[in-house]
This record gives sequence, C-alpha cells and structure tokens, in this order.
Amino acid sequence: MPRSLNLRAGLLSALVLLFFLAIWHVSTLPVERAVSADPEYAKLVGGGKGAGLPTPLMIAKTVWMQLKDPFYDNGPNDKGIGIQLAYSMARVGLGFLLAAAVAVPLGFLIGMSPLIYRALNPFIQVLKPISPLAWMPLALYTIKDAAISSIFVIFICSVWPMLINTAHGVASVKREWLNVAKTLEVGAMRKAFLVILPAAAPTILTGMRISMGIAWLVIVAAEMLVGGTGIGYFVWNEWNNLSLTNVIFAILTIGVVGMLLDLVFGWLTRLVTYQE
Repeated sequence: MPRSLNLRAGLLSALVLLFFLAIWHVSTLPVERAVSADPEYAKLVGGGKGAGLPTPLMIAKTVWMQLKDPFYDNGPNDKGIGIQLAYSMARVGLGFLLAAAVAVPLGFLIGMSPLIYRALNPFIQVLKPISPLAWMPLALYTIKDAAISSIFVIFICSVWPMLINTAHGVASVKREWLNVAKTLEVGAMRKAFLVILPAAAPTILTGMRISMGIAWLVIVAAEMLVGGTGIGYFVWNEWNNLSLTNVIFAILTIGVVGMLLDLVFGWLTRLVTYQE
C-alpha cells in the first residue's frame, strides 16, 4: 500500500509539473516568436534583460550554463553559483551551530526546572516574535562587519524554535521513566544523557528542522541587505543587472537547497524516533 501510494503521488506531482510548464510555455509564446524574428531581441531575452518573462527553454539553458562551471571566480560581482552557495551555507551552518550550543543546554534547564521556566519565559515571549532582520541594523552598528552580522541574525532566528522544542521535549519525558532512574539512583548527568536526551531527541530535532528552515529563509534576505557574497546577494545583483533568467535560476536553487536541508533533518528525526 505505501509503495502504491508513493507511485500515485509521484505521478500526480509529475502531472502538476507538466501542467505548470505548459501554462508557462503558452504564456511566453509571444516572447519566443519575437526571439525567432529578431536576433537583437534574442540577445536581450537570452540574458533576461527586461525584455519579457523568459521561456522554460531559456531557463533550462541558464541552468546548464550555471551548473557546468559553478565555481568560477571573475571578481567581486561575478562568482559561480557554487561559490555563492558555499558562502551562504557557511554562514547558516555557523549561526545554526552557535544557536544549538546555546538553545539545547538552556532548553534542558528550562524543561527540567519549573523555576527557571517561569523566570525566563517572559524574556522568551518578548524576544521570540521579533523579526531576525530587525536585529540587522543593531548588529551592523555594534559588530561593524557584514558577514558576522549575517551570522548573528542566523543565530537569533535559530535559537527560539530549538529552545522551545528542547524545553517541551524535556518536560514531556514520561514520569515513569524518571521514577525508574530515581529508583536505580542514576546520577543527574547519566539521567540527562541516557534517559531524557533519547526521549526528547525527536522533539529537539524537530526544533532544529524548523530552525534550519527559518535560517535558510533569513540568510537570503540578510545577504540582500549586506551584499558582498552569498545566494541572496546573487539574486539582488542579477536583478540589478536585469537578468531575469538568473534570478529565476537562483530562486529554484534556493528552493532545492532548502528542500534538501529539510530532507536531511527529516531523516535524522526518523533515526531517533522510537516506537512505544
């Protein structure tokens, strides 16, 4: 049954994609005819220079051109998509790891201590709704470095889902298991690592999965603001060059990378999920 369901879902996804591509193709037929009739217009549209929405074939050619040499470096404003993604992933990875180093231990304390929960909850509720990009001007003013400010923004947006989910997972550990550990006189550290952490791991990884999704979304906007390098800067730079084909290619790349990151965390969550 699951295999049959997956097959039907795959066929339905393929039909939806074909339907979308057909609508896109029909809507760009005037551009395609103009390209065939006018060589100068073809040059404009081939570069996406504001001469109409690119056709699916033009996007496919752009994807091929970008992926066949993704690590070229011709100067500050002309780097391959592989280099731009590497900068973005490095910032996201560093900010995410710093957030995990803070959120997971603090979440443990909050989940295990009602006193600490009541003391810190007002601060969490005030800081959690603030948009991460709202911190960018303050970060740029105090840190005075665009790259580090971007990492700080990723740290801020990644902390809250991990912190809240970790605290919830730790607080939700079955009381029977804790009582058994107490009966066996298990020490605090052993109880944390051998009882609480395995039980809370699925919830903690769910928080990490949410944090990574938010971090990948925020880094694009942050790099548009600070410029320099990264996939967000690539989108903004190509828009300034009026290259719609590269903008659409970058949007597709952001979506694919985000999907892959989500799949990785989904796989990790399934690894630590247990059946009762």
